[in-house]
Amino acid sequence: MGQPSLMREREIDPQTIEACKRGDRVAFQQLFEAYKDRVYSVAFHFCGDESMASDAAQQVFLKLFSAIAQFRHDAEFTTWLYRIVVNTCVDEQRKRRRFVPFNPEVEVKNMVTRSSQEESYSRREVAASVKAAIADLSPKLRLPILLKYVEGLSYEEIAEALGCSKGTVASRLNRGHKTLARKLSFLRDEVIAGK
Repeated sequence: MGQPSLMREREIDPQTIEACKRGDRVAFQQLFEAYKDRVYSVAFHFCGDESMASDAAQQVFLKLFSAIAQFRHDAEFTTWLYRIVVNTCVDEQRKRRRFVPFNPEVEVKNMVTRSSQEESYSRREVAASVKAAIADLSPKLRLPILLKYVEGLSYEEIAEALGCSKGTVASRLNRGHKTLARKLSFLRDEVIAGK
């Protein structure tokens, strides 16, 4: 579904985090630059709308700026940050009181290869169907799917970010997989019919 998160490759060192906790704005700018793309990515995949994702990302960094002094190093900083992102996205969705589906016109990166136009169109259709099926999942099922397959987090990291046990993560992923398999069964049927 996606490449593992680049967040791990660009992690901020503990000294920068400590400087942020002391109110160092230069350090906070470094933190912002290191994580802004990943925060926006999670928000966009959750919300499916650029405007909502931008709003959510701004809220995340505002919350981070005011709450970073509370970070105690009990967990990895990135896990703590994901928890803020997840909570902010859920809060934003509650505020809007409606679900905004993924834009099926958005092309999945690296999905289109140098194949014929017909194959490219077919791949875009499949990608759009998968994105729409994920968008239809409840937040409890959608968030673990996104954190696992888009961000590349482990079960432990997902559990930390969502504030639940690894068993709950496994259960939600399992239910999400079954729901997606059911919603996307028509794709399997099309492949079988096309052979």
